[in-house]
Amino acid sequence: MKKHRKIIFEILFLAILVAPALKLSAQESPAWVKGLYNKDIRDKSPIPYSHLREADVMWSKKVWREIDLRKKMNQPLYFPTTPIGDRASLIHIILAEIKSGNVNAYDAVIGGDDMTVKITQADIDRNMGAKTDSSARIQTAPGVFKDTIIVNEPNPDEIKQIQVQEEWFFDKKHSRMDVRILGLMPIRHYYNTEVGEYQRAKICWIYYPDFRNTFANHEIYNPDNDAHRISFDDFFMQRRFTSTIIAESNVYNNRQINQYETGKEALIEAERIKEYIFNFEHDLWEY
Repeated sequence: MKKHRKIIFEILFLAILVAPALKLSAQESPAWVKGLYNKDIRDKSPIPYSHLREADVMWSKKVWREIDLRKKMNQPLYFPTTPIGDRASLIHIILAEIKSGNVNAYDAVIGGDDMTVKITQADIDRNMGAKTDSSARIQTAPGVFKDTIIVNEPNPDEIKQIQVQEEWFFDKKHSRMDVRILGLMPIRHYYNTEVGEYQRAKICWIYYPDFRNTFANHEIYNPDNDAHRISFDDFFMQRRFTSTIIAESNVYNNRQINQYETGKEALIEAERIKEYIFNFEHDLWEY
């Protein structure tokens, strides 16, 4: 008899535990849970940089690169052109964070690459192609015309390249060559109807460390595994992009390669800079 009571009690206890779960499964999932499981990437923090003292840096070299978003390896940074669910492109994330007022953006023309002159949201919109044209006349009825104000909104799809400013250095405390990204600059490619040709426009510089928390809280598409999506910060820190070196720090106002080399010679010069950094580390361990 006691054994039967114990079994009945266990059955009732299990029923009490299972009932809420059954009730929840019968209801519609919350708005933020539409997948197989809850994702916690929005609570993720970027991996902190190791402590670095000036005395630990025995050598450094600043390098500029260009990431072409049209290349297959870089397409996760460009797509989706319109945010889909929890996915957004790099430029959408950057523009949204700047618009929130939590971080600063810097003028890419007046302040150069030093990221010292702040830029306003209106200036960024203007660099993105936003403008108002009130000269258009639209026919509303036969023989009736009306002056209409046409507003051109910024088009993030025109951002086809990202310029990267980074610094390579040898950390003698940890005996390793390392690199840290200092800034990102979106570059707009558009057709200028006034001159009849395609042109490039620098949008602004952003200081990468200011955006690390934001990038760490947004996942980037992984073409091989939907269950293992990494964050934008992981994408940059793990060097999963392909790029071309366009300049290194130099005495000539940090001139770019295209100012003294063109075509095939420019690519050879970019490879020379890359090999120089690689060989510097290699030669430290050669004996």
